[in-house]
Parts: sequence; C-alpha cells; structure tokens
Amino acid sequence: MINAAIFDMDGLLIDTEPYWQATERKVFHELGIRITKEMQVDTFGLRSDEQIRHWYNKNPWKGPGVKEVEEMYNEIMLKYFREEAELMEGALQALDFFSNKDLPMALASSSNMELINAFLDRFGMHHYFLVAYSAEFEKYGKPHPGVYLETARRMNANPVYCVALEDSFHGVIAAKAARMKTIAVPEHADERFGASDIILNSLSDLNEDVFEQLMILPG
Repeated sequence: MINAAIFDMDGLLIDTEPYWQATERKVFHELGIRITKEMQVDTFGLRSDEQIRHWYNKNPWKGPGVKEVEEMYNEIMLKYFREEAELMEGALQALDFFSNKDLPMALASSSNMELINAFLDRFGMHHYFLVAYSAEFEKYGKPHPGVYLETARRMNANPVYCVALEDSFHGVIAAKAARMKTIAVPEHADERFGASDIILNSLSDLNEDVFEQLMILPG
C-alpha cells in the first residue's frame, strides 16, 4: 500500500546534476585539486557541505573553509536554477500521475531551501507539494535517512507506506533506511541500484503497471 510519494529534486525533477558536477570540478580546480567525473561517483547525491568535506579529507587545502566553498557552490547554482536549468523528461508527467491519484507529495532534497524555493518558484510547482524539506536541517545528509523520516513526519505519513523517487544511489539508500519503497531513475547504469524496488529509465515510464508493482510489495 502506498499513501504518499516523496521526490528527490536534483537530477530527478530538474536537470542540474551535470552542472553540479561541473561546478564541483571548477571550484576545486581553483583550489588546486583535480577531480574527475569518475571520482565524483563517490559524492553523487551527497549534501554540498559533505561533498566538500569528502574532498578536503582526501586533499586538505589552504584557503577558504568548507562554509566559504559551499557559498561559492550555492552562488553559482542559484543563478543556474533561476535562469537556465530545465525540467527532467517526465517530471511533470510523474507529478500529475500521483496528483491524479490524490496522493500527497513532498520534496526531500540534499539541496538547501534557497535552491529548493528557486526551483519551486521558477516552475510554479508549490501547489504539488504538501511539504518541501532540505537535508540542510539534518545532522547528516543522504544516505542517512533523516531527511526522509522528517519529511514523512511533516506529512503525517507512515514511512512504510511512502514511495521515494530518486536518481542517486545515496538517495535510494536513505529512503530504504527509512523503510520506504523506492523508484530509482539513475542517470547511468549501476548495479548498486539493484537495492531499489523499481528502476526506470525515465520518469516518463511511470505508469499504472509500475504503480501496481509498488502496491503489491510487502511492507
């Protein structure tokens, strides 16, 4: 039984992940640290401050601290959210799918609330979500389940009867740790996504058959 749907944001509803990753590489290049796309697999889906600490632990640098580097990230990303980023394929279709079933929906993102609100404002999506919540308010970001558990609490929803939609492995693990069903829409094939209940190529593939699969999963 599914009573609520909780969406990740970056890379699932809005096409920001390639830009996030390019921004990460650019910022760290300016700090004298080379990061490749292959290396970024380890930080995909993490909160930005946790990404920064990850690289600092591997390559300590002299200069701006974690908070300053995070502000550099956010300044670049906020402009992109407001002016350039576009919706992912099937994003509106998926939101309308659950809306037409009268299922409450929420947003649970690793991005901060400023970016979440920029997304909601730009695309006029406030009305879709009963709750929009950021992992910035949690002690730990994804893959810790805190952001999902608190989002469910704010929805007055039992996590066991929620489905989380994610594009990152860290996000899937966070949702599963919260005892939620999961739909993964990964950017690239990765055997780790076998941890998800359902894997889709795109949100456009969300349909009645997928929903029926969710409804019969044990919980």
